[in-house]
Amino acid sequence: MGVRPSSPLDKRQQQQLRGQVDGLLRAFLPCYRRQLAAAVLRQISRELEPRETVGSQLSHTKKLPRVREHQGPLTLLWGHPPQWQPTFCVLRGDGRLEWFSQKEEYESGGRPLGSTALTGYTLLTSQREYLCLLDDLCPSSSGDLAQEEPLRVLEEPVSFPLFLAHPFRAHLCFCAGTRGAQRAWRLGLQGAIRLRATVLQRSRVPAACAFLDAVQLYRRRRGFAGGDDATLGSDAEVLSAELMRELLPALRSQTLRGLRGAGRARARACAEFLDAVHATVLARVSAGLRAFQPEKDALLAKLERTVRAEFEQIMQQRAQWAQKLEAEIRDPLEACLCRMVDPQLPQLTLALLSPVEATLGTVRTLLIRGMDRLSHHLHKNPSGTRLRREVYEFGEIPWDPELMQACYREAERNRSHLSQLAEPFGFLGMQSLVFGAQDLAQQLMAAAVTTFLQLADQCLTSALDCSQAAEQLQKVRGLVLKKFTWDSETTRWSFTRDWLLGIFWPFVWSQLVVSSNSEQPEVDGDILAMGCQVLTTEGVCRDVIQGLLLQRIDRELKKSLGASDRVCSPAGCSVSLWLPLGWDMGHPGDSFHFHR
Repeated sequence: MGVRPSSPLDKRQQQQLRGQVDGLLRAFLPCYRRQLAAAVLRQISRELEPRETVGSQLSHTKKLPRVREHQGPLTLLWGHPPQWQPTFCVLRGDGRLEWFSQKEEYESGGRPLGSTALTGYTLLTSQREYLCLLDDLCPSSSGDLAQEEPLRVLEEPVSFPLFLAHPFRAHLCFCAGTRGAQRAWRLGLQGAIRLRATVLQRSRVPAACAFLDAVQLYRRRRGFAGGDDATLGSDAEVLSAELMRELLPALRSQTLRGLRGAGRARARACAEFLDAVHATVLARVSAGLRAFQPEKDALLAKLERTVRAEFEQIMQQRAQWAQKLEAEIRDPLEACLCRMVDPQLPQLTLALLSPVEATLGTVRTLLIRGMDRLSHHLHKNPSGTRLRREVYEFGEIPWDPELMQACYREAERNRSHLSQLAEPFGFLGMQSLVFGAQDLAQQLMAAAVTTFLQLADQCLTSALDCSQAAEQLQKVRGLVLKKFTWDSETTRWSFTRDWLLGIFWPFVWSQLVVSSNSEQPEVDGDILAMGCQVLTTEGVCRDVIQGLLLQRIDRELKKSLGASDRVCSPAGCSVSLWLPLGWDMGHPGDSFHFHR
């Protein structure tokens, strides 16, 4: 689509890119190995930690998060020069979009004309916004607009557009036939973009957690201190995007000078050229991570055995390190928290709680409506095909983008205000935060729906008449709502807590580095297990900082929510094993100290 570069990537360019990918992996994989060791230690610590509170009440679904598949005709801007051409498009459950020449080609199992994973795309439904985006990518000089004959097709008004733009992949321009079709595609594509983006964040396995931590560590060492959206996507996609961001200025200032065209035509040509670069980078990164997989699996198995065997010794050593670090950073840390964090914490807490509470409230309303609808049909016709269809549709609520849209929209509330409050702390991760809140809504709805269907299946038998069955279902409804209330309260607490920590701690860390004029406080040596650093100075120092931050955050959450002890200590949120030995947790806002 659009104007092609004067030549594709030649062998020299491809070789250069492979060398740059190899350099990225050489710098990143040591960070990953280090964080694998730390992640295994954290997992074992959580397993061995005494559980003082009851965990989740709802039954978690065994179904993997997915996009509801969607298909239908769309017009695509395609070819050289670009023209609007009819296609048949299919949105897959894994968040991939495919397009075929016609429906029959798809139904006969033919190969698509093209396909793309929707990771990192931005969806626009305004032609004016898309043209402004092209203008921003390659501003036109005087007289350029007269040269844009190939792209006048884009300037002609189109109905019901769907523009998929990406910072370094080819743009996709579609048009739907009706406003209703445009809305259905918009909701489906938005869900696919989110699903692809949060694949690592949804995982709790040590390897995924270690990868996310390793990316942040790698970026901190390159001067990026604040939280941002750099970890959206799969592992290969995240690392590819990291390298592409590093290469982008040079690619635009040097290589792209040779592209023909001007203004908007040149902007689309740039996107196509960058797409070729990205494809080469992604293939090389994927191959590098696949080559590392056997080593990673062996390392995780060895770490699991070693850390379990030496757990008490490791934790004792960690406590000694934490005590030394606490003495070193106590004064500058407390000064930073009092000066920078405490004045902003109440505002940020309320700004975060508002959309989370609204989102969870909308999930509850949608759940009640679904349960009541099912009860109504059970009472009306307990054995008909209509009831079976209603049961199926109730189970599909979490994956129905139209029904869930009200919940997802609430997650966007306060976005601008929250972004303004968090920006002074270098936080640029609003997309990750919003996606996280939307995932939260979907996961909670899925758990509630699963629980209702399981309990209903247990209590409804053929021996019950309609009245008795409806009465049993009302009891199930009440029990599910109680479980939902418990889980939504703990979820609200932990989600807000985690994101407040994510906003503040990278900033506090960077301030301590600046104040100490060094990378980190000095503590002798690292503890090694199977050749990897199970404990590092940086890791222990991070835990000390986060421990004190969490005390302040918990205090503010109690104040904002009027929360009981039951809600204030949700399962899995305790940090007692990660605080220095002897740390007094008595008053969240007090300076931390040790019992001597």
